[in-house]
Amino acid sequence: MAETTAQAVRVPLINPNETEARLVSLPVSNGDKIAKGDTLATLETTKSTFELLSDADGFVAGLQAKQGDMLPAGQVFLYLAPSKEWQAPQKQSETKSGVPEGLRITQPALQLAEKRGIALAALPIGPIITEDYIAKLSPTAGEASFTIPDAASLPNSVIVYGGGGHGKAVIDLLRAAGGYTLAGVVDDSRQPGDRVLDAAVIGGEAALAALHAAGCTRALNAVGGIGAMSTRIAVFDRLEAAGFELPTLIHPSAVVEPSAQLGPGVQVFPHAYIGSDARIGKGVIVNTGAIVSHDCALEDYANLAPGSILAGNVQIGRGTLIGMGVTINLNVHIGSMARIGNGATVKDAVPDGGVIRAGAIWPS
Repeated sequence: MAETTAQAVRVPLINPNETEARLVSLPVSNGDKIAKGDTLATLETTKSTFELLSDADGFVAGLQAKQGDMLPAGQVFLYLAPSKEWQAPQKQSETKSGVPEGLRITQPALQLAEKRGIALAALPIGPIITEDYIAKLSPTAGEASFTIPDAASLPNSVIVYGGGGHGKAVIDLLRAAGGYTLAGVVDDSRQPGDRVLDAAVIGGEAALAALHAAGCTRALNAVGGIGAMSTRIAVFDRLEAAGFELPTLIHPSAVVEPSAQLGPGVQVFPHAYIGSDARIGKGVIVNTGAIVSHDCALEDYANLAPGSILAGNVQIGRGTLIGMGVTINLNVHIGSMARIGNGATVKDAVPDGGVIRAGAIWPS
C-alpha cells in the first residue's frame, strides 16, 4: 500500500438475492495493524457464512459497524490506512445525509450523482445503485414521461408494482385467480414501454397519482423482499399513501380453509395450503407448496418461500422470511424481521431479528 493512500473495504454481495448481510463476528478495531489475509469480519446471510479477508497490509480506520448490524452490500465497511494516525475522510452517516430512506447507493455512485445533479429521490428503492448505473442516467432521471393506458379506467383494473422475478410470478397469479384486468407494471428501475412477460411498464412511482386519478385504485406489491424486507414494506407504505387498495390473490390450486382469515394484499401461490383458523396478516406471501397448519398466525409482511412447512399454532413475526423447505415445529414462535435459511429445521423460539443458517437445526 502506498504511504499516502488508503483502501476502502466494502461489504461484499454474498448472495445475489440478498443485498444485506449480518455482521456476526468483528475481530478488529480502529487502529489495529492488519496483514494481508487477516480476517476483518464474518458476515452471514440466510444461505451462507462469509469470511471477509484483508487483501493488503494496513491499519483499520473508519470502522463504525458493530456486531449484529445488518450491512448493505457496497457500503464502505472500513479503510485500510497507511498509518495508525490516518483519518477517514468522512463518517458514513455524514456521507449518507440527505439520502432517501431505503435507498442503497455506493459512495462512488453517490458522489457521481451529486456531481451530475441527479435527484436521489428519483432513484429506485431496492437495488444497489452503483457508479455504472448513475453513469447511464441523465440529470433528469426519474422524470421520463409516461402514458396512462386505457385499461386503467376499467372498473376492475389493477397495477403490479415491481417488474422483477416476483413481478412475473404475481402477473401469472393475477391471471390465474381472475377477476381483474392488468393495467400495467410500475417499476422505478425500468423505462416506460419495457415488457414484463407481456405486460407493459407504465412508469415509476411518479405515475401512481395519475393512475389513481384515472380510476385504477388497486395495486399488487410484487417486490418480494428477499434481499431486504424493508424495501417490500416501503412499497406497501407508498401504495397506501397514494390511496391504492391491496387485493388478496389466491391461486385456484391452493387450498384455504373457510375458517382462515386473510388480510389485504396477501398472495397465495399454487398448491399452497392454509389451515383451519389460521390468521394471515397484511401483505403476507404464502409461496408455492407452502403449508400453514391450523391455528398459525403470520403477522404483516411475513414471507413463506416455496415448500416451507409450519406445524400447528406456529407464530411468525412481522416481516420475517422463512426460506425454501424450512420446517417449523408445533407451537414455535418466530420473532419479527427474522430470517430462516433454506432447509432449516426450527424446534424452538427464534428472537426478533434472528438469523438461522440454511440447513441448520435450531437450537443445535
